[in-house]
Amino acid sequence: MSTERADQPGLEGVVLPLPLRAGDTTPERPWPVRHLAPKISDYIAKMPPVWVEGQVLNFKKWNTLYFLTLRDTDLDMSLSVTAPAAAIGKIAQQVSDGSHIVVHARPRFHAKKGDLTFAADDVRLVGLGELLARIEHLKGVLGAEGLFDERRKKPLPFLPGVIGLVVAQQGDAEHDVVSNARGRWAAAQFEIRRVTVQGPRAVPEVSAAIAELDADPRVDVIVVARGGGSFEDLLPFSNESLVRVAAACRTPLVSAIGHHLDSPLLDLVADLRASTPTDAAKRIVPDVTEERARLVQARQRSRTAILGRLDREQNALEHWRSRPVLATPTTLVDQLEHRLHAHRDVARRSLDSALRHAHAEVIGLAAQVRALSPAATLDRGYAVVQRADGHVVRDPADVAAGDRLRVRVAAGELAADVVS
Repeated sequence: MSTERADQPGLEGVVLPLPLRAGDTTPERPWPVRHLAPKISDYIAKMPPVWVEGQVLNFKKWNTLYFLTLRDTDLDMSLSVTAPAAAIGKIAQQVSDGSHIVVHARPRFHAKKGDLTFAADDVRLVGLGELLARIEHLKGVLGAEGLFDERRKKPLPFLPGVIGLVVAQQGDAEHDVVSNARGRWAAAQFEIRRVTVQGPRAVPEVSAAIAELDADPRVDVIVVARGGGSFEDLLPFSNESLVRVAAACRTPLVSAIGHHLDSPLLDLVADLRASTPTDAAKRIVPDVTEERARLVQARQRSRTAILGRLDREQNALEHWRSRPVLATPTTLVDQLEHRLHAHRDVARRSLDSALRHAHAEVIGLAAQVRALSPAATLDRGYAVVQRADGHVVRDPADVAAGDRLRVRVAAGELAADVVS
């Protein structure tokens, strides 16, 4: 049982037992370092060996041992590894800083220094083919989700107000994009985020920069630019988390990694892939010289089209004006007037003829009426006698003495009284 010497007043020289478990320690009864370090060493020693993959840094050889740092390619994390020459074997000449390896190692804790290292007994080089196979597998998974679908591509604005630019902290990519873009359009404005574009810090920094620019309402297009590099240097741009951040970006995204042999997955998910940062500058802003030339050309074409249309319409107008009906607009009216006068004359003659025939017929009928009328008899000296009620007296018995009679003669009428 471990013991400790009490330092509290009144307990000098008294040896107390140490807590058996870490959960039993207190500020008054802590474990000393000499007690904790062996426990950690014993605990770690019970761990089985593990296969670990990473990128090589600080690769060195000392006598028969190789020392290296194995770092994660996506996050800023690393492990210290020692390996005997027999573990590395024939691949020692192929391993260098930046190489990808798989190590079979057992963890070791150095109690005196408090360091954790891994002792490797087998080291294998991860070849380019295997890395490509992993990227192809991830490409298939993301493609099945539709992240590379052309229907998801967003069109770039014709003239962006503010251009978001994600570039390396040092390098020519920023100069290539900015200078070429402003050479084409002098008023181009940039919101630049300088980040690490390779190594373990590349994925989180590039992802954060894309998300930050995407959240800025002033930014109309985002360009992720890098001036090429080796296949291993470009691995962060095929990282799944970075690709998903780019896929979720609502602002049009342009990938200008500048690698011709192999396309990182960022190229596939981006709305536009540019071959180089210079090519990206030409894609995101129009050339003011070309646009001015197009404007002049369009204006000339419009003028030519309008003048041609006016000429055609003028010729058509003159053609129609030259026709008789328009040259002498009264021709049609004159013809109708002549026809109207002719019909009027015919109607007048027809009416006169009808009136003459009717007049003659009336004269004949008048003669017949006069011949049959009692007035003709009266003209010969006869008279018509009527009673006061208008009845014609035909018999003396029809009247009585004292009746008033009306005697009609040719020249008039007389009143008479019956006396007998």
